[in-house]
This record gives sequence, structure tokens and C-alpha cells, in this order.
Amino acid sequence: MPARAVVMEEFGGPEVLRARDVPAPEPRPGYAEVATARAEDLVPVPEGVALRDAVALVADGRTALSLHRRAQVRRDEHVLVEAAAGGVGSLLVQLASAAGARVIGAAGSDRKSRPVMDLGAAAFVDYSRPGWLDEVRAATGGRGVDLVFDGVGGAVGTEAVRALRDGGRVSVYGMAGGTEAAHDPADLRARSIEARATLGKTLLAVGSVREG
Repeated sequence: MPARAVVMEEFGGPEVLRARDVPAPEPRPGYAEVATARAEDLVPVPEGVALRDAVALVADGRTALSLHRRAQVRRDEHVLVEAAAGGVGSLLVQLASAAGARVIGAAGSDRKSRPVMDLGAAAFVDYSRPGWLDEVRAATGGRGVDLVFDGVGGAVGTEAVRALRDGGRVSVYGMAGGTEAAHDPADLRARSIEARATLGKTLLAVGSVREG
């Protein structure tokens, strides 16, 4: 069915606005205060979960759960989570902690330390400070981390992989820093680093790297 809309077809003030019939818009996913939907498309919100929290978890929660499961987080592993105070990062901190891992939360400001620690992190590092990798290694007793969740990319993502122990794993899922991390494929292979990328091309170019 056609819909009635006000259309602006030229630059100007209110005088250029014209009301006319237009094709009905195709329904698309999105956010709204009120919307119509088929009953079978609805997701029940568990009791005790606020609607605003449920909406946030639809996107970030699904991403975090998928990353956590694919990374196969294990008890007593040291896990470095970048952007640990962010939407996906904060959930990864909680999921890894609940799995029994020792989580090192990383963010770009000291003021994010308390919220990250409250989520279950065993340690916090501020990657805007020089020498933050030394703090990560110290938190593992000098052994290095077993797993890195890289949602920042750029220099942070590049440096974070250096904190991995040989045979460790990195899960790349974003580049909040604006660019992809730069990794040497030969170095990853020499150190037996297992890299899984859900975003970007850098790691996907490595022969042993798995996508998704």
C-alpha cells in the first residue's frame, strides 16, 4: 500500500516541501520505542532483566557469547580483554571470569579500573601508559597470557599479541582504534599462535588462521 509522505526535492525552506504518495517502506531491523512485529519473531525477556538491558544484550551479548565459545576459554587461563569497559569487552570479562579464567582487563584510562575490576577482572592495565605490556606480563608471573580478545586493533592490538605466551590464542573482532593490528605472519607461525579473526584482512592472510 502507498504511504503519504512529505518530500523535499530541492533546497530551500518550508515552501519546497511537497506531500505525495510514496511506496510503503520495507520493514527493516532497528530500534524504536513502539513497533509492530510477528509474535514468532519476539524474544521473551527473562524476569528481573530490564528492557533497556535486554536491548543492549541483543547485539553485544550475542557477539560476546559467540567470541567466548569459539575461543574455548579454560579455567585458570590468563585472558587479556581489550576495551574491557566497553559493551562487548565488559561482557567478555564477565564470561571469562565465570569460566574460571584469570582476566586482565585493559582500557585506555585509569578511571575505568574500578568498573572493570567490579566485573570480575583479576587485574587492570591502562594501555595509554608506556610499559603497559610489562604490567600484563607481571600479572601472569612472567609467563604471558593464554588468550587475547582484540577489539581495538591498531597499536594496542599489535602490542597485545606480544604479551601472548608461545602457543597462545588471539581472537580479533574489531578495530575501535580505527585501523587493524599489524602482525607478522611468520612470527605468529614461529610462536604457534592460533589466530581467529571475525573482522579484517590482516590475520586472515595467515595460512593457519581461521575465520569466524
